[in-house]
Amino acid sequence: MNYKRLWFALAAVVIVSFGVLLYYGGEIYRELPPIPLKIVDSDGNLIATDEDIKDGQNIWQSTGGQQLGSIWGHGAYVAPDWTADWLHRELVEMQNSMSNADYGMAFDQLNDEQKAVIKVKLMKDVRTNSYDASTGTLTISAFRAAAYKVNAEYYSNLFMDHPDFKALREAYAMKDNTIMDAGRMNKMNAFFFWTSWAASANRPNSDVTYTNNWPHEDLIDNKPTSSILLWSVFSIILLILAIGFVVFYYLRSKEEEVDSYPTTNPLKGLEMTQSMTAILKYF
Repeated sequence: MNYKRLWFALAAVVIVSFGVLLYYGGEIYRELPPIPLKIVDSDGNLIATDEDIKDGQNIWQSTGGQQLGSIWGHGAYVAPDWTADWLHRELVEMQNSMSNADYGMAFDQLNDEQKAVIKVKLMKDVRTNSYDASTGTLTISAFRAAAYKVNAEYYSNLFMDHPDFKALREAYAMKDNTIMDAGRMNKMNAFFFWTSWAASANRPNSDVTYTNNWPHEDLIDNKPTSSILLWSVFSIILLILAIGFVVFYYLRSKEEEVDSYPTTNPLKGLEMTQSMTAILKYF
């Protein structure tokens, strides 16, 4: 077998692979969701700052981070994905508030035409990117600001010590007072909100969110794009073809082996060494 050609092939694969990783790693860094200097409501009232969001991330990590739920799909799944959970609760609260404001009743009581109107209003509110890069300000509607407060209270009760949430904490493998200080909890709420905003607001000059429409959320038509589906299928097919080619090349190029068998068992009479005895307990 010509091993020199195989080494050249391996080097080519490594160079191309790391080239792709470096290029797209740079693109991801360049186009990452912005952290606003401040988040305000439509009346200009301050909700959170960039330091709150960054500190909130550190506080979440101090609880075990991705060992306790997940963010943007990365982490453990005993507890929920906090991005998806916050976003869904926020949207449900907003559509009910919009429904009561427009029709004087809860969303579930509306007819199909009225529900369609509320869904359009909800999508316009949430998917429109209201971040002003020139000032670093993210402005959210009164409906979203009210939903923020409802979510913040829910998460404070869950992560702290409210007795009504004890069973849910046990289901999520959380201890009482996972967060012991209300100030720290407020900052972690700001971080959770920011992750849900990035997952629901369209990128500038685009119709997909900063997280490529993740998580799946029917209330705002957060669904996988056609390019994601195409490249997911294509990557699997390409992987299978590449594995098949490697196996085919190996079988075609390997030298014929001469069958030879030992006349005695090579393990017969083997004496246990100290290292073998030491690792016996693991087996």
